[in-house]
Amino acid sequence: MNKVEQNKKAWSLLAEDHYNHYKAQFQEGKYHFNPIIQRELGDIAGKKVLHLQCNTGADSIFLAQMGAQVTGVDLVSDNIYFAGKLAKDLGVENVNFVTADIMELIDIHEGTYDIVFTSDGAIGWLPDLQRWAKTTRCFLSDEGFFYAHDAHPFFLSLDEEKIKQGIIEIKYPYFGHEPDEDETIGGYASEPKRAKNYFWMYTISGLVNSLVGAGLSLEYFREHDRCAPGMGGTTRDKEGLCYYPSLEGALPLAFSLKARVAKAKEDF
Repeated sequence: MNKVEQNKKAWSLLAEDHYNHYKAQFQEGKYHFNPIIQRELGDIAGKKVLHLQCNTGADSIFLAQMGAQVTGVDLVSDNIYFAGKLAKDLGVENVNFVTADIMELIDIHEGTYDIVFTSDGAIGWLPDLQRWAKTTRCFLSDEGFFYAHDAHPFFLSLDEEKIKQGIIEIKYPYFGHEPDEDETIGGYASEPKRAKNYFWMYTISGLVNSLVGAGLSLEYFREHDRCAPGMGGTTRDKEGLCYYPSLEGALPLAFSLKARVAKAKEDF
């Protein structure tokens, strides 16, 4: 079994737990969209949004509740099943879901979108950022934009246990080319499950250069000393974002970027 298929199998073990977790949060009024993302996206009412790596659809549904027409895509068929079920349970109709490997999406999906979107915990599961960036450009209208918010790769390179004590120590090589292999998965919206999985380190330069090479230009790149719950941090601020008090203002935990079309599709 190749690494992507192993990841697909691992994530499928979490799908029902994620569905139950997010359904309860929505129904109890406790589901909170990342406030950084919400501010930076602005008014998206009436926009067509393609959400890459949507998991079980919680953020896709929130984008739809903001007034967008949303298509969520995920590798794992169980995720897509429960995403559709969650949308139906919540009465959200302006969202649909597609099962697909992002690396193969160009071959099986058609259409263009005003916004291509990806959020927390997605990018490191991709084995090929250049293919990902070309996919993003393929589905983006010439007047649209791409938006991403995710864990900062420098933060991902650090020892996840020692950082809780304010100790900065490299555990995962920032310029590593081989994926990190883990024996468990989950923990932020599900109890951890035993399943082998693989995560690819990425660099800021690799990320940006992939997008530029695919015909996009950066409107902004921002770094944040806070991240979404489950992504790191030991303390929550008043907006619900997480940080390390001893490292507040000293360490980037997340980044966000917005990019627009610089080249027509026939030019790259």
